[in-house]
Amino acid sequence: MTIKKGLVAKGFLALATAAVLFSSAVSAKTLRYANQGDLKSLDPYTLNETTTNAHLANVYEGLVKRDRNLNVVPALAERWETPEPTRWRFYLRKGVKFQNGEDFTADDVIFSADRLRAPGSNHTTRVPKDAKFVKIDDHTVDVILGVPNPILLNQWEYWMIVSKKWAEANGSAAPTPANATTPSYISLNANGTGPFKIESHQPGVKTVFKPNAGWWSKPEHNLDEIIFTPIASDATRVAALLSGEVDLIEPVPIQDIQRVNSASNVQVLAGPELRTIYLGMDQTRDELLESSVKGKNPFKDKRVREAFYKAIDIETIKTRVMRGLSTPSALMIAPELFPLSKDFVRPKFDPEGAKKLLADAGYPNGFEVGFDCPNDRYVNDGPICQAIVGMLARVGIKLNALIQPKAQYFAKVLKPNGFKTSFYLLGWTPNTLDSHNVLYDIIGCRDDEKSARGETNLGGYCNKQLDGLTDQILGETDATKRNAMIKQAFQIAYDDYAYIPLHQQALAWGVSKTLKMAQRADNAITFGWIMKD
Repeated sequence: MTIKKGLVAKGFLALATAAVLFSSAVSAKTLRYANQGDLKSLDPYTLNETTTNAHLANVYEGLVKRDRNLNVVPALAERWETPEPTRWRFYLRKGVKFQNGEDFTADDVIFSADRLRAPGSNHTTRVPKDAKFVKIDDHTVDVILGVPNPILLNQWEYWMIVSKKWAEANGSAAPTPANATTPSYISLNANGTGPFKIESHQPGVKTVFKPNAGWWSKPEHNLDEIIFTPIASDATRVAALLSGEVDLIEPVPIQDIQRVNSASNVQVLAGPELRTIYLGMDQTRDELLESSVKGKNPFKDKRVREAFYKAIDIETIKTRVMRGLSTPSALMIAPELFPLSKDFVRPKFDPEGAKKLLADAGYPNGFEVGFDCPNDRYVNDGPICQAIVGMLARVGIKLNALIQPKAQYFAKVLKPNGFKTSFYLLGWTPNTLDSHNVLYDIIGCRDDEKSARGETNLGGYCNKQLDGLTDQILGETDATKRNAMIKQAFQIAYDDYAYIPLHQQALAWGVSKTLKMAQRADNAITFGWIMKD
């Protein structure tokens, strides 16, 4: 699938100033990078989250990758073919070695396919559950599918290949779950085939990347070292950029964009993002975990879900919380990714209507319910949640908000042993850049333990008619028919008030003028595309 080039920042940042030298006498080609969130685990199957995926994709590689315009291009597979609609043959790149010196072979692909789909992985939907991997020889693998899948390759950029020998030798044959309390070997150490290797990793403190001298391809960067430091405080992160202590930060807080652009040594690289920020509700349990309502689940009543939707003033969130740097959404996907999205209109803000809906549902005085939010994952995620608390209070709903760092947040709400939330905020960029991913991963039923469907459907919304359409969409190759089915599926979720989509946020990276870099619309920072003066 090709994304319009307008979605990727055009051109590169101009070279402007000399590199800042620090008292610690670092190399002139050291990139110092800070993000609001942490890199908790180095296991590439622990957390399906853009920042984590992007970090680890500098070290690990998949069979395919995406270029600067988000087109799928060869990586560890140098080419492929489809002899039959349900069989793909991948010809693996020869001479590739893992960073510990082991040869990359078909055994690693087959091992990684099984590991990705094992309990504890947060990436199970990337590889179809019923897909069979057959080794033809050391550098040829057949993938046999149950049904045709024209978007198979779109799912695989962040399916990162792990060394079978290394993982098994270090007790890491099984993936590390997001809520693991004891770190595994692979969560603290990495061994990929990519352009960078990890020299040291201190979770929550610092991760140091160095170029992989044995990488099979030609580098497109001139970096000697990348030092990543999580800086949760917005003010501290911006101050570090302005002072030259760091070269790159993500994100720049909306309120600081003008100040950064006014500085002589740095600027903001901005553009539209494909991530949708949304709210979800527990629609599965007979009684909510965190609610004043006992003996039943209010979110199973569509009138309650509609009331929550109509109580949220999205324009106030846009103008006051996001300062104009968001695009309110009626669907769970960015309009750039679905051509018929224009046919959907977001329901209007209607607090009086929300009160009536709650009264009709049997809650004239509202009720209390828990509300889970991260505070270091999305742009202004904490303030967004605080605004929503106030908006719902006006219609009688008391939200007991738990707003915490993403590591604790994801450990609570994601499986295994997750889904422990009644009402939550989350963001999602479809890794395929296709509607099927949203319909399958987020909106699809999660009632079948043998299926990966609904992997990130935390609230358990379920509509079998929508699932049937989703299965048809996967194998449909006619674009017109496929878009019509996608529209029908989204209409079902829209009419059910299955979720409350909020907006697509804007990208804002703070960048030293000593850097040249490209900006991907999926918010993935690629170290291998950075040049430093």
